[in-house]
Amino acid sequence: MEVILVDGMELHIDGDGFLQDPQLWNERVAEEFARIDGIDELGPKHWEMIRYIRGFWEQSDMAPTVRNLCRHTGLRLQEIYALFPRGPARGACRIAGLPKPDGCV
Repeated sequence: MEVILVDGMELHIDGDGFLQDPQLWNERVAEEFARIDGIDELGPKHWEMIRYIRGFWEQSDMAPTVRNLCRHTGLRLQEIYALFPRGPARGACRIAGLPKPDGCV
C-alpha cells in the first residue's frame, strides 16, 4: 500500500492507485489523481461524470455500469476514454474516489 499527500492529508492507496478510504475523497483528491493520470485540468464534462459516479456510488455502494455512464452523460465510450484515458473504471471511478470496482483488472 502506498501513501500520497494531498493538501497535508495522508491518503492510503492500493497497488492500482485506488483510494482505500473513499470517505477521505474531495475535489482536491480528484485533481491530484487526474494529474497523476496525465489529465492537466478537469473540465465541466469531467466533473459531470465524476459527480455522477460519486453520487451513484454513495446511493448504491457500487460503481455505475459503462452503459449507465453513457446514458446519463450522453457520451459514447470513445468520448469517455478521451476524457479519462485510463477508462471508466481505472480512470473515472478512481478519480471519483471509489474503491476498486469488482471485476476491474
